[in-house]
Amino acid sequence: MKTIALRFGEHFSPECGTIAAHQQLIDKLGYVWYGKMGNPIATRIIGELKSLDDTRILLINSGKADRYWAHVTEIQKEVPDKDGIPEYYRDITDRFKTWFKVTSFEKAPKDIMSKCYVASSGSPLGSVSKLSMSPYFIIKYEENEDK
Repeated sequence: MKTIALRFGEHFSPECGTIAAHQQLIDKLGYVWYGKMGNPIATRIIGELKSLDDTRILLINSGKADRYWAHVTEIQKEVPDKDGIPEYYRDITDRFKTWFKVTSFEKAPKDIMSKCYVASSGSPLGSVSKLSMSPYFIIKYEENEDK
């Protein structure tokens, strides 16, 4: 499977944390919009992700061991309806350049970083992410390794 891995931090999230704040809206609405700050995801990559049967992205909590799969049904660059955005970042939506409509989160296995490889180099994501400041990586993940 080819997808992307995004870093996230808890710099301005509420006390409950980024994932929990997003989960609250999933529980209420059935979805939440997860925003990626900074440079947008390339249109070509968005197209590839949209063509997958089960689009999911890997979320990496910077500086922590938390990793999550986010199941995505839509991806867009336009700011979505604010009702589906967590309240704590509704006033700074201009900072987010790509939006992912997430319907569920699942905790990724503890060894997920060793099972993902950066598509451009073939290097393990765990090694590359420690040395790179890149906000996202195009990755390959072998589904059968997780079974």
